[in-house]
Amino acid sequence: MRCPVCGHENLEGEDTCANCGASLWTVDTPTQAESFTGRLLGEHLDGLGAPAPSTIEPNVAAESAVARMREAGTDCLLVMNGDRLVGIFTERDAVVKLAGARLDAFDVRDVMTADPVVLRPDDSLAVAIHKMAVGGFRHIPVMDGGRPLAVVGAKDVFAHVLSIRV
Repeated sequence: MRCPVCGHENLEGEDTCANCGASLWTVDTPTQAESFTGRLLGEHLDGLGAPAPSTIEPNVAAESAVARMREAGTDCLLVMNGDRLVGIFTERDAVVKLAGARLDAFDVRDVMTADPVVLRPDDSLAVAIHKMAVGGFRHIPVMDGGRPLAVVGAKDVFAHVLSIRV
């Protein structure tokens, strides 16, 4: 552990610096990272730059939905009935619910996650992380009223959090 007074590198667990005698009692005591926490709690999702969502209708065959996800290079589709969000179809839905089944035998409505939890554009990254952790979600739609703006993915949120400099 490095002495805060002289910069000498001491052995872990030492109480005093071997070079200058300064106390090292509090050097390894964890402190709250206020600047990181403040930035995390205050940053809104619109700063994340999440892409516009890909959508699909509930009566489309699951096989077509998987093909559309592959073509679009996305791992989820928002399921829209007209202009109303009714569900979300993710790669996890495809793997868990359709494994070993004939994809053309099911429509998206049969395997989608209905009535998904949503975020608002002015929600913070902390709210997104909390909803993902509590609900076990990897994707959450961002809605402005009834209009889908984006889908926030866990990998995007955490990549952004890791990029924040304190």
